[in-house]
Amino acid sequence: MDDKILQTLEYRKILNTLSKYTQTSMGGTIVDQLKPSVQLEDVKQLLAATDQAYTVDRLKGSPSFGGITDITEPLKRARIGGTLNPHELLAVANTIMGSRRLKRFLAQIHEDEPIEILYNLSELISEQKPLEDAIKACIDESAEVMDSASPELAQIRRELRNGEVRIREKLDGMIRSQSVAKMLQDQLITIRGDRFVIPVKAEYRSYFGGIVHDQSGSGATLFIEPESIVAMNNKLRETRLKEEREIEVILQKLTALVGDQADLLAIDVDLTGQLDFIFAKARLAHVMKASLPRMNDRGYLKLKKGRHPLIPLDQVVPIDVDLGNSYTSIIVTGPNTGGKTVTLKTIGLLNLMAMSGLFIPAEEGSQMCVFDAIYADIGDEQSIEQSLSTFSSHMTNIIRILKNMTPKSLVLLDEVGAGTDPAEGSALAIAILEHIHAMGCRMIATTHYSELKAYAYERNGVINASMEFDINTLSPTYRLLVGVPGRSNAFAIAERLGLPGAILDFARGEVKEEDQRVEHMIASLEENRHEAEVERGKAEALRKELEELKARHSRELAKLEEQRDKYVDKARLEAKKLVDKARSEAEEIIADLRKLAQEEGASVKEHKLIAARKRLDEAEPEQKRKSSVQRNPKEKRKIEPGDEVMVYSLNQKGHVVEMAGAKEALVQLGIMKMKVSLDDLELLSAAPSKKPQAQRTATVLKRTRDESTRSELDLRGENLEEALIEVDRFIDEAFLSNLGQVYIIHGKGTGILRTGIQEYLRKHKHVKSYRLGNYGEGGTGVTIAELK
Repeated sequence: MDDKILQTLEYRKILNTLSKYTQTSMGGTIVDQLKPSVQLEDVKQLLAATDQAYTVDRLKGSPSFGGITDITEPLKRARIGGTLNPHELLAVANTIMGSRRLKRFLAQIHEDEPIEILYNLSELISEQKPLEDAIKACIDESAEVMDSASPELAQIRRELRNGEVRIREKLDGMIRSQSVAKMLQDQLITIRGDRFVIPVKAEYRSYFGGIVHDQSGSGATLFIEPESIVAMNNKLRETRLKEEREIEVILQKLTALVGDQADLLAIDVDLTGQLDFIFAKARLAHVMKASLPRMNDRGYLKLKKGRHPLIPLDQVVPIDVDLGNSYTSIIVTGPNTGGKTVTLKTIGLLNLMAMSGLFIPAEEGSQMCVFDAIYADIGDEQSIEQSLSTFSSHMTNIIRILKNMTPKSLVLLDEVGAGTDPAEGSALAIAILEHIHAMGCRMIATTHYSELKAYAYERNGVINASMEFDINTLSPTYRLLVGVPGRSNAFAIAERLGLPGAILDFARGEVKEEDQRVEHMIASLEENRHEAEVERGKAEALRKELEELKARHSRELAKLEEQRDKYVDKARLEAKKLVDKARSEAEEIIADLRKLAQEEGASVKEHKLIAARKRLDEAEPEQKRKSSVQRNPKEKRKIEPGDEVMVYSLNQKGHVVEMAGAKEALVQLGIMKMKVSLDDLELLSAAPSKKPQAQRTATVLKRTRDESTRSELDLRGENLEEALIEVDRFIDEAFLSNLGQVYIIHGKGTGILRTGIQEYLRKHKHVKSYRLGNYGEGGTGVTIAELK
């Protein structure tokens, strides 16, 4: 892309703004080198990365790049064997730590919200934790080498501290001596050139043996190292030299570690710079209230409420542009200061931003095109040094554009043909526009020439447009009106400003009748357009209101469904608890009855069964009991033997065997008979005409259900563990029902189920014997058990 075009469209100003949102110098360098891409796939990838960073910024905020610096130069020196100073080594450690934090931050985001591009970039960052720990173990946050860096350094610094203490003690004793104190300017110990000295008055110099290291500005004070501590200071100096040598050794070792990982660290620096650049684009999008454009390479451009990014939000007027579909060229007419030039720059700049992977300040749904080049001739480039007039300057640019443009280029021309004779200028403008249009380029041009209105009207693929002007306020509104050619408004403005009517009438008479008709037609078009816009505004408001209403109803419906699901889940949980409780109670009751049957044989008393039944009723879910004990308000009829009745106290159906007096009846409840008060009975159905079959009695009583006991059990398809539980329950029920033999259907299959069941039956206390089924009974797929 031509740098001159980028300058004309103010692309560099956008980059300067973007650079403010980078957090590292590497990100700033990438911004400085940013150029629009002319490859569609590359642009889509850049925009996708910006979109993912925008999502991260919206959900979690921008990641921190704290501690990450450009360590490229220290890495180069480390590669060639140079020694890094503590500040450089600390910068390397901090960069490693910051890169690791950034990598983990993006990995956590990726678990909840897919950010494939950013995640893949961050995964390339090498985590040099051992190197970071090695540096941090030797150098503190103030970039000082710590005593713990090596045992030798720790010993040397202990000697230094001890030596300084001894020297201070020696000097402290001297300055507290009365004979010495009067010779001192101040009773303090100071340092000059790494050596301890005391401030002595100049007149007492001869009383002190030692070395003068400095004197005050006035010469009244001499800073003398007493002779008694010269040897001690010399020893301290030697120790400091040892310290410097040991520190140098430590720094060389750390630098060697850095040099070993220099290549990986250089890649890490580059990756963090790229991530910083991507997140800077996302932050710029937030600030500009920009959106992600859809990209194509078909020459189609659609701006919805596009705004110039360098004009304040409260001042900019959005524009709508559709180019490359029904028409490929737009001719914009209208008065000066109407916003034509800003419109051209807005279209060109937003397309450059999109091609650079930046969001554009426009509504969602906008589309931008990846052009192979964008050419612009905008503004007055008159040059005194080159002796070029405005016309010549424009022609020079246009000639260069005509030489380089292709059918996949976007051409922006401001005031084409201006600066010369109107007749020749308009003819030249039409010829230039026709050539560009015939080439197949996408073109937007502005002009003052009315002849170009007719050209745009008559030419297929070319459309008129204008910048709206408010006659009432005599000021432009800066709105682009596509499809409506511009009016001069000269007569209207002159009339509003007070020009005499006679002059206006004379002027109108000088205008050709055909031109007047065109002006009236344009005025009518503008009036119709205004009315259509008002109606469209009302329709849009109604549509938004309906959408909001629909959205509100959808939210309320979703809320109700969520509440319903919560109530259903709660009810299911409560029901499960009730069922589990009832099942537990039932198992206990079955166990108790089985124990009673074993202990008492046939002498199980009726009151014990009633007590067991009562426990079952108490274990039954409360809601079910409430609904089941509701009496059916039927007309009462005298109860007779054979009638089917409901016993309320037991919540059990039964048949009347015989009447036991005037107030009681003997009722058959399954295999159990008991006397029940007539007030505790409700007639369900009258006795059938034939005598009901007598109930079979047994010595062991168990069943409390009204359905008949099964004599066969089908276990096909179940696993062995589940099948054995079913067999145990089945044998108990059959035994308590006094059945002689039962059929257990297990199928043939692999034989695992048959073998397991027969092994279980062999050990069961209620099973007398068992055998496989004969021909006609199911063969080897059935086991027949005979009960005791």
